[in-house]
Amino acid sequence: MERHFYSVVLGDVPQWLLATPTRASGEAFDEPWMFVEGRVLQDPGPIKTRISHPGEKRVFVFAGVEETPIGSEAIANVFRTLAPDVVQLLPVSVEGAPGRYFVVNATRVVDAIDEARCREVHHYDEDDPAPGYEGEYNWIYGLRIDPSKTEGAQVFRLKKFKVSFIVSEEIKDALEGVGNLGVSFERVTGPSGGPK
Repeated sequence: MERHFYSVVLGDVPQWLLATPTRASGEAFDEPWMFVEGRVLQDPGPIKTRISHPGEKRVFVFAGVEETPIGSEAIANVFRTLAPDVVQLLPVSVEGAPGRYFVVNATRVVDAIDEARCREVHHYDEDDPAPGYEGEYNWIYGLRIDPSKTEGAQVFRLKKFKVSFIVSEEIKDALEGVGNLGVSFERVTGPSGGPK
């Protein structure tokens, strides 16, 4: 039986917006995108974020233009239980919001994009003004992955398209069980344009 996976995306629901995480001092990180690169990070020290736009408080959101995943204690517990070896949970304080929050850093990268089944792919090329991204994907519409290439991972980023945060159906169901999410899930396995 084929395993199904889902891309976690910003949910189309009323929600608060959180700013890009910084050091507790307010100083920006040298690499503010480091939380979405799919690599193990050395302890960055105390992290904080602020509410950049008030709205309905959600327990799992993407923060800043880098779309850093930030979740509550209940969300962190899902990842602790189902994917302890491939997720770093880094405590982050949210100014003006009580409770414990965590940056959810997926540390595994897999090469599983099924380009032939994606609806539309756009590559960076040598003429693109983004040095260092040659051969990577600029954007993919109708993303599809090959579940046989996921190497048993439950949570991961995609090689050459790390902007995608991918979770297994088991993780998706557990996150939906927590409720009050600021994210939604788009299936990336099965026929393109098929049921979600």
